[in-house]
Parts: sequence; structure tokens; C-alpha cells
Amino acid sequence: MYNAGDVVLTRIQFADTFEIKKRPAVILYTDFGNLVVAGITSNKLMRGISLTKKDGAVKESVIKTNYIFTISTNLVLKKLFHISKEKKKLVYNELTKRLKSLIL
Repeated sequence: MYNAGDVVLTRIQFADTFEIKKRPAVILYTDFGNLVVAGITSNKLMRGISLTKKDGAVKESVIKTNYIFTISTNLVLKKLFHISKEKKKLVYNELTKRLKSLIL
């Protein structure tokens, strides 16, 4: 069972290729056996929410709030760690800010 805030290692197919890679992602929510996740990158030049070693990351990373996708739980290889309530709030606030353009 996975929960919002879990960081998982998962198989991801990128939009511009058929290649499938193992990448970390944070679970935003679960629904009917699917996980809606935000990708995580170690490229600190990317925009998003910082994820540090103190948070549980292997290396300094960024939660990419512009890279949201749905995966099956079958694609998850393992749970890595769980982010704090404060970090979840940062992710929520950033996603909310981005989605507000739908109603403006």
C-alpha cells in the first residue's frame, strides 16, 4: 500500500521516447490501483521543490511539479522514504498555484 508523500522508485516511460527508465517520484495521491506522481530529478537547475539528504533523498534533488503522470502500482519497484508534512505542504501549494490558471 502506498500513500501520498511516499517517494518511490518506479519505471517510467518518457513522453518523447519508448525507453523505460527507473526514476524516483513522489506520490501525490492514489486512485483505483493507480498512482498520480510527480517526478524527481537530481538536476538542481530544474524548477520545483527541493529535496535534500535530510529529507531522505540519496542526493540533493528537485520534485518537478511540472512533471505529473499516472502509473500503475505494478510499476513501483520499491518505496524509498516518506516526505515530511511540511514538504507535502510545499508541493501542494506549488501545484495549487499552477492549477489556479484553470479558473482565471
